[in-house]
This record gives sequence, C-alpha cells and structure tokens, in this order.
Amino acid sequence: MDSSYLLQSPTGKQWETIGIKFHHGIVIPLFSIHSERSYGIGEFLDLTLMVDWCHSIGFSVIQLLPLNDTGLGSSPYSALSAFALNPIHLSLHALPFLHQYPELQEELKALPKFPTQLRVEYEHVRENKEHFLKHYFSRVGKELLESEAYQTYYESAAFWLEGYALFRTLKKRYHWTQWEIWPEESRNASAELKETLTHDEQIEFRNYCLLQFLCDQQLRTVKQYATEKGVFILGDIPILIDRDSADVWLHRSLFDLSYSAGAPPDMFTTEGQNWGFPIYNWDVLAQDNYQWWVDRLKWASHYYHIYRIDHVVGFFRIWTIPAGLKGKEGFFVPRDETTWIDRGQRLILMMINASPMLPVGEDLGMVPPEVRVCLSALGICGTKVMRWERYLVEDKKFIPPENYPLDSMTTVATHDAEPLQLWWQVYPDEARLLCQTKGWTYHTVLSRDYHREILWDSHHSNSVFHINPLQEYLALVPGLSWPKPEDERINIPGLFSEKNWSYRMRPTLEELTQQQTLHHVMKELIK
Repeated sequence: MDSSYLLQSPTGKQWETIGIKFHHGIVIPLFSIHSERSYGIGEFLDLTLMVDWCHSIGFSVIQLLPLNDTGLGSSPYSALSAFALNPIHLSLHALPFLHQYPELQEELKALPKFPTQLRVEYEHVRENKEHFLKHYFSRVGKELLESEAYQTYYESAAFWLEGYALFRTLKKRYHWTQWEIWPEESRNASAELKETLTHDEQIEFRNYCLLQFLCDQQLRTVKQYATEKGVFILGDIPILIDRDSADVWLHRSLFDLSYSAGAPPDMFTTEGQNWGFPIYNWDVLAQDNYQWWVDRLKWASHYYHIYRIDHVVGFFRIWTIPAGLKGKEGFFVPRDETTWIDRGQRLILMMINASPMLPVGEDLGMVPPEVRVCLSALGICGTKVMRWERYLVEDKKFIPPENYPLDSMTTVATHDAEPLQLWWQVYPDEARLLCQTKGWTYHTVLSRDYHREILWDSHHSNSVFHINPLQEYLALVPGLSWPKPEDERINIPGLFSEKNWSYRMRPTLEELTQQQTLHHVMKELIK
C-alpha cells in the first residue's frame, strides 16, 4: 500500500491520527437504533454499545447521519442550526441528579419505549421527552445552571448558543412559523430581542441552553469512549443549512436568499432539483476568513474524528436557482468554469485547516473529473458506491473493487439508495450484469450467499475505508431484518413521505450485540 502521498498531502496530520490502513465500519442513522434504555429513538449513549460491538468484531468506524436539531422535522439534512444537537436523542436515563428525585424516576419508567415499532414515532417521542424534560428542569435546572461544567460550556458555546436559544424561543412564540413572516420587531436578530422575552420565555430560553449542554456532554462522552476503544466516529456535515434556521436568521449577510441550491436535470430527474436551501455569499464569508465555517467545523470536532463533506462538488460550483423558478431553470455558480477548481481548492483547504478531523468527500453524481483530481491531491477520499462504479463509456461492466483508488471509501449503498436486496429487485438488468461479472446464475431474489459475497468484495476493495449500512449485514441473518426489503430503506430523495428518515432497526442493540451468528459473519467478512 503506497500511502506516502496521503501523508504528504494537506490532510497529512489528520491521516497520521487516523492511520493509513484498511478501516472497516458501519453506517447507521442514530434515529434507527434503539436499546432497552432508550425511549422510542436512538439516543446518544446508545452509541457506546455500538462502539463495544464494533471493537469486538474488528470494525473501527461508526458513520452517522447529521445530528443537528431538526425542530419539528425529521430530515437530518434540514436543520434549525449548524451547531445545536438534536435534543430528541438525549439519553434520559443518564441525566444528572436524576437519582435524587424518585418522582422523576417513576415518571421516566412510565414513558413508552415503542420496542417493536417499525417506524420512529417522531411526534410522540418528541412530545413525551419534552413533557418529561420540562418537569426535570423545574427541579434540577438551578443545580445545572450553577454547576462548573455548565458555566464552562456556556462560556465556550455562547457565540452560537444564545442566538440559537433565542431563535428556538421565538419559534415557539410564533407557533413554528418561518422567521421571514414574523412581526418586524422579531424578524431581525438583535441583542434587545432577548429583553422582550416574558418570564416563561426566559425559562424556555434557559432550558434550551441546558438541553444543549446535556447533549454536548453525552456526545463528547461517546467520542472519548470510542477513542479509548480505537473506534472512530464519522460525522456528517451538510454543505447547506435550512433557510428557516437560526444561522440564516442571525447571519443574514452570509447567505443569498434570492437563490436556492439544487441539482441540474439528469437521467434520474429530468426537471432538475430545487432543494430550497439558500446559497452562500462566499465573498462576504471570505472577508471574515470564513469564520462561520471555521467555527462550525471546530465545534463538530468535539464529537467526531472524521467527517463526510456532503455534496463536496458544491464547494467548487453549485447549481443555483433564482427564487420562484424550477430546478431545471438554474445555472452553475460561479458561471466561469475556469474558476471552479481554484475556488474549491481554496475552500477545502480552509476546511482542512479549521479542525483536526479528517474529511471524506461525498463526490457522487455528475462531478467534473478535475474536481476528483483536486480532492485526491488534497488527500481527501472520494466515495465508491459499488453498483455505480462501472465502465460506462465502454461495455458498462462493473469496475473491479480491487481497482478502486486507495484514497476512497467503498460502500454498497447510501442512505438515499435502495438496500441491496431491494436494488436487486428494482434493477434486474444491473443485477444480471453483476451476475455475468461474477460468474453467477441470476435469480430474481438476492440469495444470502450472493449478498454475503458482495459485502465481502466491499471489504476487500483497494479503498482505505470500507463502510456499509448496518442493515446490509442484518439481512444475512434470519429474523434480524423486516420482512419487506423496502422497510429497510432510509430515504427516497425527492419524495415527501413518513417513511423517509424513520427507518428503525428490527432488533434492539442488546439483541444485535449478543447475536453470535452475526458476530461470526461480520468477523469473517473482513478476514
């Protein structure tokens, strides 16, 4: 393995920390796991069970979807804040001072856990947790506020925390309407706004700050525990932020609200895509040395060792749609394509220097070849989804995984794609082509033997990272997956559905980690 170029690249220091060797891992949205201790959704401290399990089978990476506060929504890519964590994932059983209040312990015991639900019941889980936490803060809030740990946290987080807590408080005041239609006196963030809060709103403001403190404590604990076990947490940093977010409300000049980002028409979406998120005013950001982005990445490094740069090509050029127009009516910004590489390289270097985390690029879709050359020179891995890695210009056959570049991450699927079993059914022509490549006999249903061999191939590519969705492994053991393959899917892009972002693993974490057949299968896959 000739890895010297990675150590000599701008990410050399990060590679020294992570180690240039084959890393195996799993992808799992936090909302999808559940333990005997959690209340209807995956919680931060559940990840310690995942760390122990990965350590025991020789896997060294746990990749997560974004964990930022999504408010009343469920998409982790549509957040209210680029800094705040989602309090729905707070581990209630581990809250400070809980043992001093028997009535709170009894209330907690009565909260439903939805152990056998197929989908995450977001509304019920959120309401149940908020109701409990209101009682908890009424008893414990003063002790938390006076603690040295909270004082230290508040001092370090105040630069984003105060504005976020104020935004959340006002969102509740105005019944979750968008800030752009709030009364004029609240539409523009100001220091004076905090003085207008009622007594009850001041308590809410305080509680939002305390919630973030508790979330921060737990996720930092997870990272520290993972570090001790030799497991890396791979986070996800979305390139864009929701228009209706604290960041846009607070830092209006950093965003261009007259445009939204999206994707041009392609073979899958002839109308193009309009994601509705504003684009950045990069010139304005540059005047402050990109401080908002630097702060964002430094803060994320409290929780992650590695991070996925979502839509990395967007830092080079991004599909931009004027307000009110359709996705196909956009254009690339910058318009001058001769500037794309210089701009992207400048922004990615800023990101590399901003934190100790190793970046991994999500470079899927229509990406100019020069972008991938640039990322490789920077020491940033691209993403190789095996079903899409084909000789498209020649005979359309699959590229052998052993031919993937070292600076890449191999996976069999993404959170936006079908699990293998479903892909096999939906795209039979591609499945037949794979069978020809492998010398297999095609069958309409993906057998466990074929499934296992595809996963084996994914773990023996030439990539430095080999990371697959957890449900792909569960499918190898009877009883660990839901009966219908479509119920193992995480998201269908462009479709508004309750099934999106609500996938829930069938077994509890305790059942999964004690499953000896699964344990044996996964250890064999990386031999």
